[in-house]
Amino acid sequence: MKGIPYEVFPDNPALEGLAQMQPPVRYSEAHGDCLLYLITPWRAPDAAPIRRPLIVFVQGSGWKHPNPWFELPQLSMYAQAGYVVASVAHRSALDGFPFPAYLQDVKTAIRYLRAHADELSIDPARVCVWGTSSGGNTALLVGVTANDARYETEEYAGVDDGAQLIIDFFGPANLPKMAGLVRESQSNESLLGALAGSRDPMEVAMEMSPVSHLKPDTAYPPMLLVHGDADPVVDFSQSEEMHEKLLALGQKSTLIRVTNAVHEGNTWSRALHARVRRFIDENL
Repeated sequence: MKGIPYEVFPDNPALEGLAQMQPPVRYSEAHGDCLLYLITPWRAPDAAPIRRPLIVFVQGSGWKHPNPWFELPQLSMYAQAGYVVASVAHRSALDGFPFPAYLQDVKTAIRYLRAHADELSIDPARVCVWGTSSGGNTALLVGVTANDARYETEEYAGVDDGAQLIIDFFGPANLPKMAGLVRESQSNESLLGALAGSRDPMEVAMEMSPVSHLKPDTAYPPMLLVHGDADPVVDFSQSEEMHEKLLALGQKSTLIRVTNAVHEGNTWSRALHARVRRFIDENL
């Protein structure tokens, strides 16, 4: 009615700053757990497709089946900012899938996403892999074993499984130095025993360690390592060692120490998300 006060906002025909959740996608026939969960930016129905940079996220799970939904509320802000986000689930070591199953699965997911780049409006030349805890270990391994035949499967064979950017949140980098895993390594029922399968557990622990794959005269993607200095599960020294070895090789590495932060939980903050976003924007 005339004279009634109200506020006026312009419309948003480009649907800028909006994102949507897609139905789960099966990226591999290896197992029913091989699903990825996509958040994509909205676009107007009549707008031309835009190839978006991709963030592949691996939730920490102790190398068991991850909960791919766990960080989606936080990750949605990256889709709202124009990134395609894919949260990837993989097979569990405790279900009879020893190493390198989890790494093969994530690499298969990366190849799947690149192979379907046209329909998903992804820029295959701009891929960031980000993980937490065991997912951080996976992200680091993706960064240091790009297109390594040992970890490639027949699905989408030959498609690039590397990344242009790696983000690791409190992931193990040198497993033989993790005292708890070492103590349990001789038990057939231990996590490391499950990851090793029929192989020697400590041999597998070394192969699972990103630091063991670092080589001179090899280019690695820029890496951001984030770790709480009160982490009781994965000691801060794990990220320190990875960071120092990358720098010694002349690689681009950034280490963020989160004071008083434990494993997950109080590690996260709006300020840290803003720093991660800036790192991605500047490097991808």
